[in-house]
Amino acid sequence: MARTLGPVCKRCRREGMKLFLKGSRCDSKACPFEKVGSNKKPLPPGMHGFKRGKLTEYGEQLREKQKVKTYYGVLEAQFRKYYEAAERSKGNTGQNLMSLLERRLDNVVYRLGFAVSRAQARQLIAHGHICVNQRRLDVPSYLVRPGDVVSLKVYKREGNKAKRPGPREIVDVALDAAKSRELPDYLSLNAGEVPSGVVMRYPLFDDVSLPVNPQLIVELCSK
Repeated sequence: MARTLGPVCKRCRREGMKLFLKGSRCDSKACPFEKVGSNKKPLPPGMHGFKRGKLTEYGEQLREKQKVKTYYGVLEAQFRKYYEAAERSKGNTGQNLMSLLERRLDNVVYRLGFAVSRAQARQLIAHGHICVNQRRLDVPSYLVRPGDVVSLKVYKREGNKAKRPGPREIVDVALDAAKSRELPDYLSLNAGEVPSGVVMRYPLFDDVSLPVNPQLIVELCSK
């Protein structure tokens, strides 16, 4: 599982766009993109925000791949496996690649609104708080299929002891914050007594919320 131990906001600055890696902070005034206003972009990371000029063709392809890896939180070896699987599938390789990444369980948990970020979604899954088809699953990279039911694990309440927020409280806060986000068409949400969601179909390239040109990634990985 990919972990980001260093500063996270500089990754968004490096790509020149919001990647929503820190949940609600990305919509607050603490976000570097909110500080500079809508018509400007914050300086890229590095000494004094130094720019090397126009990117080469290879540089554009690399930045597109790095942007997708950062957005979904996958490492290079994982990304290469997804690309090889997309290449073996029928149809457009770039669109197949984005569909595979969109099917990751941590991404589905985030898109359903159970977490404020994909990093928090991975933590919920790794700690065993998420069930798929009523069975606990702790693999964030699991690829969902049509008909899968993703739900929060039900825990019994233990008295009235004062405790830190449990998974249900965390999910409730996340669901409230996710009301401003658009739910993709391939998912159906049931925010009832036990929050759950159903995968209606395989995600398409149009369901991806990240502006990306997958053809650049294909050109890079096919070299």
